[in-house]
Amino acid sequence: MKKYLAEFVGTLVLVLFGCGTAVVLGCQAGTVNAAYLGTALAFGLCIVAMAYSIGNVSGCHVNPAVSLGVLLTGGMSLGDFIGYVIAQFAGATAGAAVLGYLCGWDCGFGTNALFNGDVVKSFAVEAVLTCTFVLTILGVTSKSGHNKFAGLVIGLTLVLIHIFGIHFTGTSVNPARSFGPAFFAKGQAMADLWVFIAAPLAGAVVAAIIWKIIEPVEAVEAEDDWAK
Repeated sequence: MKKYLAEFVGTLVLVLFGCGTAVVLGCQAGTVNAAYLGTALAFGLCIVAMAYSIGNVSGCHVNPAVSLGVLLTGGMSLGDFIGYVIAQFAGATAGAAVLGYLCGWDCGFGTNALFNGDVVKSFAVEAVLTCTFVLTILGVTSKSGHNKFAGLVIGLTLVLIHIFGIHFTGTSVNPARSFGPAFFAKGQAMADLWVFIAAPLAGAVVAAIIWKIIEPVEAVEAEDDWAK
């Protein structure tokens, strides 16, 4: 239960401070200014903070797409995956609830949106961004990865992804992060939610496939030795 509680807290923090920064600064897709960059930094810094606080408890997935990538590469059991996803969705919803209480229930919640109403292009953007993010996580946390700096690398990668992706979709790469705000924003955010759930999961599957193809031999051997 400690792992699931850690994932709940981590996802709550991600939504509250990440989406909350977008709300407080008035971040708008397509408008590159301090709010745009501040939001990107907020999401990345949330991951850095959580990685070095709950990372040794749950691995700090705080994202169903990340958990799916880890599951598909043999890093966790199906039971844990289900528990993680439930905790992540619950944490994201709780984080959005706190944000609504603090900023008002009409604050917008930092929800995601389709790029010019284009479902296909938005799906592609989210899938590519998530694939890049999950592949980075799988690589940096592998047996041959740079584990000591994993949290920093992952956080900076999320900053990079947001700097590019906010213009298109607001950047989700995280089904739970999209669900929590959309649940309270309702309307179009809920109507488009399926894209921001399906696309990140699709990207995670591709990332897992790529990783298993390019995984260094020493990482595989280390895992085999550990299993023995």
